[in-house]
Amino acid sequence: MTTKAPARTPWKAVLGGSVGNMVEWYDWFVYASFATYFAASFFPKGNPTAQLLNTAGIFAVGFFMRPVGGWLLGRFADRRGRKAALTLTVTLMSGSALLIAIAPTYASVGYFGAAVLLVARLMQGLSVGGEYAASATYLTEATPPGRRGFASSFQYVSMTAGQLIGLGLQIILQRTMSEEALSSYGWRIPFIIGAAGAAVVFYLRRNLLETEAYDEEARDAAPGAGEAGGRPAHERGTLRQLLQHKREFALVIALTMGGTLAYYTYTTYLTKYLSNTAGLEKSTATLVSFCALFVFMLLQPAAGALSDRIGRRPLLITFGVGATLGTVPLMNALSQVSGFAGALALSLLGLVIVTGYTSINAVVKAELFPTHVRALGVALPYAIANAMFGGTAEYVALWFKNAGIESGYYWYVAGCAAVSLLVYVFMRETRDAALSRSERGGREAVPASARV
Repeated sequence: MTTKAPARTPWKAVLGGSVGNMVEWYDWFVYASFATYFAASFFPKGNPTAQLLNTAGIFAVGFFMRPVGGWLLGRFADRRGRKAALTLTVTLMSGSALLIAIAPTYASVGYFGAAVLLVARLMQGLSVGGEYAASATYLTEATPPGRRGFASSFQYVSMTAGQLIGLGLQIILQRTMSEEALSSYGWRIPFIIGAAGAAVVFYLRRNLLETEAYDEEARDAAPGAGEAGGRPAHERGTLRQLLQHKREFALVIALTMGGTLAYYTYTTYLTKYLSNTAGLEKSTATLVSFCALFVFMLLQPAAGALSDRIGRRPLLITFGVGATLGTVPLMNALSQVSGFAGALALSLLGLVIVTGYTSINAVVKAELFPTHVRALGVALPYAIANAMFGGTAEYVALWFKNAGIESGYYWYVAGCAAVSLLVYVFMRETRDAALSRSERGGREAVPASARV
């Protein structure tokens, strides 16, 4: 009796699907991490919290563009292919980063500069709305069964790497430039770097090869394919087809709700929270975020691999319980930290909890939908949930703080996590889902181009 060798992880596909994602999210998070420096450049002088609220509002607007991007680019990925969508999203991101880098200030052109900032954020929202689905779908489809959780976890590895690069650059600039120089022109540097990086990734992504699942769907729809079952291009990625999976659509929104809110609380908002509420120096708060995110990044593949062994639901449930019961005491404790070590330990605890969601949420969503509507099915409901909860996280947190009831935000996060926890408890396990006809027939669905 022979033992089948375990399927290998297609590293070329993982790298190709992740490297662009890193640049996309570098640009996305750089806006948030440098907001404290450029907020005064685009709005009249006044209350610093009010200026941050204005920039946070524009940050949130980018999230509300994500459902549009999820619909348009998810549809594009299902019709034209995952590779084509990945190339288009990084092109949009490069243009948006360049716009922010050259945006004029309030002192020179009044609110026109803020309008340019808004247009750039809309472009970023459009791009990221499609990038998440294209990347999640590509990584999931290009990986054999039994390795998908591990491979798809690199989506958040690359997302976090992008944020770490942004935070690392911020630390360097904080130590080499004065506060005045950073607020005057230094904040433009990371956006220039982001635009250049996205241009490089555009070239790299042009050399990606399509996944077997998508190629199979396209071949089956070709003239003369007979009764293979593929859908013509004009029927793939449509809302009509997506609405045939209403339960899965609602499921993605509900399972994303608590996860995305917790994620943005402990990543994007954390630096501002440690600075504005706990009273840490900006440089210390940034260093805390950098170190915590580095450890968080390393945890993702381990958790993804664990889900390949025990299933997706146990990790999601662990996150749901931890976020529901732990958010209020953890945020209260973070508000009272006085040094680097305490802030780092508590931040890591929050991110360890969030790992139960981040490491596998992409693969879970991709495993819920069939090939002809997979990208749109991942993109649109996820983008809606992000617009409603992730994109507004910072704004809602600052609103509670400005109103003098900051602890209300902690309960808001815990409540959303509790709703998602109920979904995790009752949803079906997706680990063994077949993503293509070849997998249903027992063969590995790994494109030859992705094998290494």
